[in-house]
Formats: sequence, C-alpha cells, structure tokens
Amino acid sequence: MKFNIETERLILREFRPEDAEGIFRLDSDPRVMLYLGNKTISGMNEAEDIVAGVRKQYEDHGIGRWVVMERSSGNFIGWSGLKFITYTENNQTNFHDVGYRLLPGYWGRGYATESARAALEYGFKTMGLHEIIGMCDEKNLASRRALEKCGLKFVEKFNHKNIICDWLSIKNDDWNNQIQK
Repeated sequence: MKFNIETERLILREFRPEDAEGIFRLDSDPRVMLYLGNKTISGMNEAEDIVAGVRKQYEDHGIGRWVVMERSSGNFIGWSGLKFITYTENNQTNFHDVGYRLLPGYWGRGYATESARAALEYGFKTMGLHEIIGMCDEKNLASRRALEKCGLKFVEKFNHKNIICDWLSIKNDDWNNQIQK
C-alpha cells in the first residue's frame, strides 16, 4: 500500500525498512517516551521490528502510521496517522486511533496538529470512517491541545496500564461541519 500525502509543511508517507534509523532516534529518546510509559528502545533490532509491525498493519488493515518528513528539509521528524486498534482499550475494540510522535526538535511548531488533520481527512474522506479516537496521557497537555485543535472532543478519562489517559473522539459529521466553516 502506498501513501503519500503532502500538507503545507509536511510529507506523510508509508514506512519503509530504511526508516528504522529514524524510529530508533525517536523511540530511544526519554523525552519522547515520557508520557508513553517511559519505555525507550535500546537497539536497531527493536526499531526494525516497529517498522515491520507498521508495514504489517498496512497489509492487515489497509492503514497504519505514516512517516512524517519536513518538506523544507526532507528530514524524518517522526510519525503520525491512523492505526486500527484490534485490542480492547477503554472498553472499546476495533476502532481507528489518530496519533503522532515527533522528535523534540520539532515540538511546538504545529506539526502534530497539521499531520493529525491530514490523517483525519484521509480517514473520513478516503476511508469513509464514522468515528476516530485520540488518546493521550492526561499530563500531556500539548498532545491533548493538538487533538482538540483538530476537532476531537474530550469524552472521558480511562486507565491504560496504570496511566490515567484522556479519551477524545470526533465523528465524521462533526468533522465535515468543522471543515465547512
């Protein structure tokens, strides 16, 4: 499956095996993993496994996270996009989650919001989804703000592996009404 979406400042594309180096830089950084259970990876084998896992999601579910590259530099800056969740989370199963993870040097520039908006558009317009979920640690206020800027609304708090998280949601009709304004 080939994905290539360009936004004003970003290129979003499918993961390739050579993206393991970027994933290693991302997921081995304790600042990046602070609100994700502080579980950094320690080797390239783990990064390669992550990339292979995302590529498998493309095959199994027709969607998975995308590499995020800065258009002006061509640099790998992280990942963003949709993931089909098949395990139970917050008493829900089989739903699409929008998420993102960026290298710290790119935080605070609006890239999470820009990439998440592109993912929502793809999910609602191309995939015809009814609803998309967003989740974040309740302490990760920047992540929650990015989701809310995309139109997701807070639904409730839930416990994810002993971390209290926020569950947010946006439905297709609400997204359509939002973009028509």
